[in-house]
Amino acid sequence: MNFENILVDTSNGLATITINRPKKLNALNKATIEELHTAFDSLNNDSSIKAIIITGSGEKAFVAGADISEFAHFSVAEGAELARKGQETLFDFVENLSTPVIAAVNGFALGGGLELAMSCHFRIASDNAKMGLPEVSLGVIPGYGGTQRLPQLVGKGKAMEMVMTAGMISAEEAKDSGLVNHVTTQEELIPLAEKLASKIMRNSSVAISAAIKAVNDNFKDGINGFETEITEFGNCFGTEDFKEGTTAFLEKRKPNFPGA
Repeated sequence: MNFENILVDTSNGLATITINRPKKLNALNKATIEELHTAFDSLNNDSSIKAIIITGSGEKAFVAGADISEFAHFSVAEGAELARKGQETLFDFVENLSTPVIAAVNGFALGGGLELAMSCHFRIASDNAKMGLPEVSLGVIPGYGGTQRLPQLVGKGKAMEMVMTAGMISAEEAKDSGLVNHVTTQEELIPLAEKLASKIMRNSSVAISAAIKAVNDNFKDGINGFETEITEFGNCFGTEDFKEGTTAFLEKRKPNFPGA
């Protein structure tokens, strides 16, 4: 896959997407969002890819925000459509991928950048990372799911503080708040992401996909996550991965999951 704004590398079942707009601190413009959608869609449909890491180029920014110059002149209707299309194309899309996605936050993750990281299944960060939703300082609110996902991760009170002050928090504070799972050095960030991905990839990709759906459904209005869990749990019994996993356990050997 050849792109203008992102780099995609695949090796041994692991894909790494790097947002590559260093002169713009990897800010998300319309073209980058479309390229990210295409890359995620393609990787998710590739049965050989078992995990995806997303990060930013350089050592300053994961994604420093959205490209404000693209929408500063928008009308009310255009603003609403920007949020709706962005959520459908990238942010909700990533959250609901069946392939696990790890965000490796290597610097500033602000506005749309933090919203992208939050749409991933979990996050790790380098110790120089700074995270925040500064939108109210521009007279607007987060529009790519930030007002919804941040309270899910850090709680309502902390989310309200972060949104209303438009301030940034450090990587350690993000970890203490539950926004990121691990903090490490810049040099160890990708190796740690790869280590976590390798642990994921040893397990059943079919079961992981089912688990992602069940966990996500707990946060969706009108959907009973417990019922999803029951259904997906039952579905697992009809998979080759279940047969292999249980057989391997009984035979006291490591499983070799076929991914079906």
